[in-house]
Parts: sequence; C-alpha cells; structure tokens
Amino acid sequence: MPAASQIAADAGAVAAGSRLDRIVWAAMDLVRRHWLFALLLAAGLMLRVVAQVGYEPALLFIDSKKYIFGTDFNNTDWGSFDPLGYTLLVLRPVLMFADLALVALLQHVIGMAMAAALYVLMLRRGVTRWLAALAVAPVLLDAYQLNAEQTIMPDVLFEALLVAGIVLLLWEPRPGLALVILGGLALGASAPVRQVGEALIVPALIYVLAAAQGGRTRLLHGAALTLCFALPVVGYMSYSAVILHYGFEISNMGDAELYGRAAHAADCATLKIPADERPLCPSPSVSASLGVDGLVNAKTAPRLLYQPVNVYLGLPENTVPMQRQLAYSVLAQQPMRVVGDIANDSVKIFALTRNTEPGDTPISRWQFQTSYPFYPPGITHYGPNSASNVFAAAGGGGEARVNVTAATVLRDYQLHGGYTPGPVLLLTLLAGLAGILTFRRRRDAGLALACLLITGTAVAVLLGADLYEFSWRYQLPALVTLPIAGAFGATAVAQYIQARRRPAVPPPADAGTASELATAGSEQVP
Repeated sequence: MPAASQIAADAGAVAAGSRLDRIVWAAMDLVRRHWLFALLLAAGLMLRVVAQVGYEPALLFIDSKKYIFGTDFNNTDWGSFDPLGYTLLVLRPVLMFADLALVALLQHVIGMAMAAALYVLMLRRGVTRWLAALAVAPVLLDAYQLNAEQTIMPDVLFEALLVAGIVLLLWEPRPGLALVILGGLALGASAPVRQVGEALIVPALIYVLAAAQGGRTRLLHGAALTLCFALPVVGYMSYSAVILHYGFEISNMGDAELYGRAAHAADCATLKIPADERPLCPSPSVSASLGVDGLVNAKTAPRLLYQPVNVYLGLPENTVPMQRQLAYSVLAQQPMRVVGDIANDSVKIFALTRNTEPGDTPISRWQFQTSYPFYPPGITHYGPNSASNVFAAAGGGGEARVNVTAATVLRDYQLHGGYTPGPVLLLTLLAGLAGILTFRRRRDAGLALACLLITGTAVAVLLGADLYEFSWRYQLPALVTLPIAGAFGATAVAQYIQARRRPAVPPPADAGTASELATAGSEQVP
C-alpha cells in the first residue's frame, strides 16, 4: 500500500487540479456568455498595444509640459491656465518611481477599465448583453480615445472620474448615503482636472433628489452630495491660493475665454462700445480665420496686439478689464448671436465625418501621425524644448521615437472609420432623452432616472465646453456617456412599451361573493 503521505499528496494534487479545472471552465463559461464584450475587449487591447509600441515613451501635446513640470520649465512660467489636478493625482505619484511610458500604459488600462465598469453597470441594471457591449465599443475602439490615452494630458483621468461618479450613483436603483458620498467625491474631483467638471453638480444633484424617497432622505442625500462635491473643489482652490500663489480659484483664464467666445460672436459694426475697446473687437475675416481658440491664444489676436499706453503713467495699459467689458457688452446687446454661435458649435459633434471647420482648433492635433508630432515652440525636435529633453527631465524614457509600421496602421485606422460617427452619438442622445420620458411612477422609475443622470451629465460636460470653444478633444467625454445613455434609454423604452401592451389583470373577485355563489351552487345539487 502506498504511504499515507503519498496518498495525501495525490489527493491534494487531484483537489488542486479540480480547482484549476473549475476556474478554467468558469472562465470559459464567462467568455461564452459575454462573447461580444470579450471580442471587443480583445480588439481594444490589441489597439492599445499597437499605440504603446507606435509612440514611445508617450505622446506630448502643446500643454503637456505644464502638467509634467507644474509652473516652471526652461524659465517658462505657464501660469494656472488649467487646473493641475492631473499633475497631483497621476503624474507626480507615477514619476516618483517610473517614467512617462508608465503613465501612458496606466491610461490605457484606465480606458479598458472604464469600458468594463460601464458594461457591468448596464448588465446589473437590466440592459441586455449585446446592447451593453455595443454601448462600450466606442470607448474601446475609437482612435481618438486611443490617442488621448497615449498622450500626457488630463482627458483620460477626467473621463475616469466621470465614469466612477456615474457607476457609484447608479450601482443601486436608489443609492444609499455611502454611494452618494463616494459619487460626490468622484465627480467633485473631476473639476480640478478639467474645470468643466464644476457643471456636474447640476445633473448629479437632480438625480439624487429624484431618486431619494422621503423628504428627510432627500435633504440628507442632497446635502451630502453637495458637500462631498465641494470638498475637492475647495481643496484645490486652497492649494492654488496657498501653494501656487494664484489666488483662490481653479483657473485664471475665465476672462480670456469669455472674451474669445463673445468676440467671435459679435457684430462689431453695430456693437455700441467705448472707443478704447473698439480695437479689441475683431473684423469678420479675423474672427472667421482665428476662431474662438485663436482669439484667445494666437499671437495675432486683437487682445494680444492691442497695447494702449496709459497717458498719465506712460506705461502699457492692462486690457483684461476692457476684454471683460467688451464681452459683457456683447452678451447684453447681442445675446442671440452668442447663443447661435454656441449652438453652431454644439452640433458639430453629430457630423458624419471628423473635419476641421474654419476657425476650429485643428483636429490633426488629436490624430496619429507617421512621425513624432511637434508643436513649436513648446515641443520641438531639437533644442531645450525638444520632446526628448522633456522625457529626460521628467525622469527618463529615452528619445522620442516612432515605430512607423505601427503608426501607419493606427493612422489608417483612425482616418478610415476608426471613430464613432456623429449620427450614432445623436441617435444615442435621442434614445437617452426618450428614456427620461418613460418616467411613470417614482417607485419604479430606475431606468428613467438613470437616463436622466447620464444624459444630463453628457449635456453638462459637452455643452459646458462648447460655451467657450469647440474642440474635438473636448468631445471625448461623449464616448463614455452618450452610448451608455442610449443603451439605458432603449431598455427603458422597450420596457415601457411592453408594460403598455401587457393586458390588464382583472381585479380578484370579492371573497364573500365567491363564497355565497359556491354555497348557492351546492344547495342546488340534488
């Protein structure tokens, strides 16, 4: 007979083998049941590997140095043009022990994690598997999303915080206090990453108030969400004032961006403004060629060319108050021109193809190139501002390099259909709005309220950005909101139609009447 120890070892091996077999079979069954999502996830992973190989160690954009180095690099003060939450939450922790290649890898992982989290959320709330898989396909396969993940910029982190807030608030049909607190913190943390996140308090608060039952619960959840949303915002503003010495604010570019939008919309010929503000109002040709972004940032913009001299001090006058006053004059005298200008920008996302219209920020900035992209004078091929010098100063990563084969594959994919068509986004927006309209009773309106939160979030983020300027980069959050809203909306509409078609169940017969009839019937039996 074999030794007892040998028998125990054999039994352990069989048990371990059976456990392994169960794990393998469970994984195979999971893939079988979610085969479409697994296929899309695999395709997304393959595309991300190609992007990581194609551009090493990562892609840089015009503003990347500001986030990497904070306020100073090569004696260039970047100011607080945008909030630096991305620097604090991602870049500084990662660059303490790795280089920017790991940041790009981390952003690719975040992109796939967002798709998985949204897919699980939709299944949990009753969306069919195939529809849920199709809804997350844009996040997995859109080449503009891939480009953002490979680039050292805050867009992916902003999307992740957006998704985290949505998932937390929708995890239960009626979120408890803990989920409300966590959701508020996640959404509030998005504002120090991109200032447009400040607008997210509106749809989130409406949803929380509508989902809560009872006046006291509604008051508690609304107050908790507002407080938790405000904590990251106020915390960053305090950091800006105390550490950065910029003042108690998230960004200092509000006046310039307001001027850009108002000046672009203005009819200067009929606008009544003081003579000293007149040079700040662009001609139609200048407005059309520069666009909103150019009116804010271009060296040939009127706000930068105009340098009046103070007659008393003999020094150049600060034109920021004049720019602000010009913007207020346009808003007061020509409000419909501003509304029309914003509306014209807000519908561009629904175009069939991705193009650059006159005055828009070039879309080529977010397209893969077959050579490493540079943005002089900030990101150059050679010199102190070279991309390789940036990588070296950021902790390594080697020379900026491109795998031409991988880059060509990505560029061809992006330019020939590798993006989410605008009509698809429009259809999902309409489906999300239709889902809101299925609201019948508060106690069974879970899907309608989910549509309210996600569609409202999409509108707040996208329209909030368009209030200042249109940029294809700022449309990326549509990929993690509109298709999800569409899936929830389609499910809500389908359930609503089924409920309307279901025949009404007749009320049960009165128990006393039924008993009397039975007794009477028994008495008639001979």
